[in-house]
Amino acid sequence: MVTELEYNLTQRIALGDIFRRQARHIPDREAIVEKRGNERISLTYNFLNSQLNRFAAAIASLGVKRGDKVAMIGPNSWELVVAIYGCAKGGFVAVPLNPRLSPEDMIYMLNHSESKVVVVDDVLCPLIDKVKDKCETVNHFVSVPATGNKAPDYFQDFQDFLKGQPESEFEQIVWDRDPFTIMYTSGTTARPKGVVLSHLSCYIMSLSNLIEMKIFREHAGAIVMPMFHCAQQTFATTHFHIGAKNVICRVFDPGTMLEMIQEEKIGSLFVLPMMWRAMLDHPRLKEYDVSSLKRCTYAMTPMDKRTLERGIEVFGPNFMLGTGQTEFFPSTECFKPEWQQKKSGNYWGDPALTVETAIMDEDGVLVPQGQVGEIVRRGPAHLLEYLKDPDATDEIRKFGWAHSGDIGYFDEDGLLVFVDRKKDMIKTGGENVPSIKVERVILADPRVSEVAVVGLPHEKWIEAVTAFVVPKENSALSEDDVIAMCKRELGGFEVPKKVVMVDQLPKTTTGKLQKNIVKQQNWNLYNL
Repeated sequence: MVTELEYNLTQRIALGDIFRRQARHIPDREAIVEKRGNERISLTYNFLNSQLNRFAAAIASLGVKRGDKVAMIGPNSWELVVAIYGCAKGGFVAVPLNPRLSPEDMIYMLNHSESKVVVVDDVLCPLIDKVKDKCETVNHFVSVPATGNKAPDYFQDFQDFLKGQPESEFEQIVWDRDPFTIMYTSGTTARPKGVVLSHLSCYIMSLSNLIEMKIFREHAGAIVMPMFHCAQQTFATTHFHIGAKNVICRVFDPGTMLEMIQEEKIGSLFVLPMMWRAMLDHPRLKEYDVSSLKRCTYAMTPMDKRTLERGIEVFGPNFMLGTGQTEFFPSTECFKPEWQQKKSGNYWGDPALTVETAIMDEDGVLVPQGQVGEIVRRGPAHLLEYLKDPDATDEIRKFGWAHSGDIGYFDEDGLLVFVDRKKDMIKTGGENVPSIKVERVILADPRVSEVAVVGLPHEKWIEAVTAFVVPKENSALSEDDVIAMCKRELGGFEVPKKVVMVDQLPKTTTGKLQKNIVKQQNWNLYNL
């Protein structure tokens, strides 16, 4: 009689199995590289797989059961990667948290997820020490020795935690629709939501990315963006899935990044447009050999024309935009290199092979090509649920589609164009103005570092288009300069009523502009 475990092992889709296969087929190939000080840490696929097995066994030895939650808090490190995918091996649910959360939010997420174990970068152990008594379900604390900072005595060192655990395959029943991870959205007006994603979602989309982005084994990847974010997690999984090397970057620095590209021959890099700009503006850019780069990906914010053209000149023609959201594991659409300089606008491009994308009106009716509406999707990448929030889960699935909260349309070539977030569309004087359209025009000026365009209460216009601009140092950029540029490129109703020069803009740790905070801080700008 075949056991349930034997049956499960023969036909399942589970993320942990990726590493077992690579360890069998390419055991000596590098899987992870991380540089700490002068030390270059290298893990082969065989060694990485053994570490994942040991981590899963160590978690199980604590009495943690399949489906229980294990939280991780800290910057990128090879230990953090082992913890995330070690959970996948053991059937535990990984809960990677933003290390820059407020103590209140951190307590909320640990309690809301009912995490039993927390793996913490040693630099953050003092913070956890202050809140541990408020963590209702956490019974075990593991510290990652990344910086040499001494952890409190009740923390177990990561290496000691794994010591003595078997390297042999950790056998556990894991079904494709079992939860793999819970990722928390960045809450604005309410508590963050816990997005529960399955093994199937992450497995299928990592394979889809390989095809859509033409990533091959020789294209070493880089873990630069934080692993608590869905975009970086999908790119890391994609490169592990093809058996490529992943180079870990703890903190982004343009000079260090250029050095990593040269030394590790990075072939596939995903960073934000502002990071591409920082590398292009580095004074020693020409000293580095960046010829290994074959796939240059960006996301989250638009790539202005100047940065794109310079990026193609320096790094090559293979720039592409990947889209997605926490609720629908990336990449859902891809604006591919062949279109980058042919199409002007905020293009998201072709839907992924495993995603069905459509445009829907407010009554749940799909609208024809060219008509604007909400972007909706269907496919295996969609969330299992919002943790402990059935009403929000039902709402996001209305009319049998996954609702994105984004507005867009399909152009004459069948490419998806993003218009704006529903909540960021500015309604001024009876006209709709996509904030992102105005931002793209302003970002085209080389004197502009960053910009956020929002609608603020106004007696005449109801909402006044207002631009908050971070000028580059010593640029002498003025409000009149920005207004004049916008008048040349935009319709009269789209031109900002006011331009405010600021030193910085509020952003999440992944670099996304927090327009809600910009609006809150400037709500009475027009003295209503």
